Amino acid sequence: MVLRALLLDYAGVLTDVGAQRLYAAVRIARAHGVRTALLSNAGGGPEAREAFGDRFDAVVFSGDVGVAKPDVAVYRLTADRLGVTPGECVFVDDSAVNVAGAVSAGMVGVRHVSVAETLAELEALFPFSVSGSG
Repeated sequence: MVLRALLLDYAGVLTDVGAQRLYAAVRIARAHGVRTALLSNAGGGPEAREAFGDRFDAVVFSGDVGVAKPDVAVYRLTADRLGVTPGECVFVDDSAVNVAGAVSAGMVGVRHVSVAETLAELEALFPFSVSGSG
């Protein structure tokens, strides 16, 4: 299995203490050709998409697309927007229910507990260092 995409939730993941390290991991992943997406159950809107658009290849807000996590359709839609299959995606969320939804859609799921643990999981999944240390 070749992983070609990284999807992250916002609230609880990218708002965690030390989240700048996750944003750095996204930059590193993109530099290695990994497609990236923000996938959030937030309302969205043009301002929200604009705020994240330069950091991710796709920004998907449930309020914009009419389907929310953990519905498998939102994970498939996000993978489609990235031009990859769900099986090529890693999804990170602090909610076990949302991670289970991603796994049901065919993605690799990572439950975010802490920035350090999430980075360790991503280091194990991708063939390059997401922390920039190797």
